[in-house]
Amino acid sequence: MPLRRREPGEFCWINIVTPHPAEAQAFFAALLGWTYQPIPGMGHRCQVGGRDVGGIFDLAGPQTPPGTMPGIGVMVRVEDVDATAARAATLGGRAGAAFDIGPSGRMAECWDPTNANFDLWQPRQDQGTDADESLVGAPSWFELMTSDVDRARAFYEALFGWTAEAMPGQSMPYTTFKLGDRYVAGMMAITPEMHGVPPCWMPYFTVSDADAAAREAVRLGGSVYLGVKEAASVGRFCGIRSPQGVHFLVMQYVR
Repeated sequence: MPLRRREPGEFCWINIVTPHPAEAQAFFAALLGWTYQPIPGMGHRCQVGGRDVGGIFDLAGPQTPPGTMPGIGVMVRVEDVDATAARAATLGGRAGAAFDIGPSGRMAECWDPTNANFDLWQPRQDQGTDADESLVGAPSWFELMTSDVDRARAFYEALFGWTAEAMPGQSMPYTTFKLGDRYVAGMMAITPEMHGVPPCWMPYFTVSDADAAAREAVRLGGSVYLGVKEAASVGRFCGIRSPQGVHFLVMQYVR
């Protein structure tokens, strides 16, 4: 199985905050094949093919800030979290104070100029995921939904050194971000048809059959908020809401 450690400027981890975490673990295990290892006193590591990809935590836990909604947080690896957080603020975003997660690493919570949230991760003992993106259940794409494409493009290019490219052949304008020669993320504008979706980062997870994943999500008590669609030359995807209220997407890639 090929392994690839994420480089600075790449998404390296996800954190799920959910009510009823035991039921949520069962849902993701059945849908995406995840397994789990305990994080004593905190939650569980989510694993794909025996490799860590993220964590899952109780929405009602004492470490969860009041008012937090169910969702999936995304983390970008950086070389210096304090310097990157400070730069995010100078570029028109916001950043909380950086703090240590024991010996694992150092992190900071950030928001871009359109209020989309993401976290920065400076690894120490915990380097983040090295799972291959092609594995079923692995996070394989990260997409920004934004209210201001131009401001967001300038922010992320300056913050992480990404290069934005317009993606041709799509039914609506779509931007990809590259780090060097590697595609790392996508971006699209929030439209009126999206009924008040706030600016946010959304992860995609690899599946072998998007239609089957949609059916299985419903069978497991979840719902499909975005029906299965084609992404030209990429694959088939859909948006799923877990029974506990966590939104995410799955992608069946063209082989």
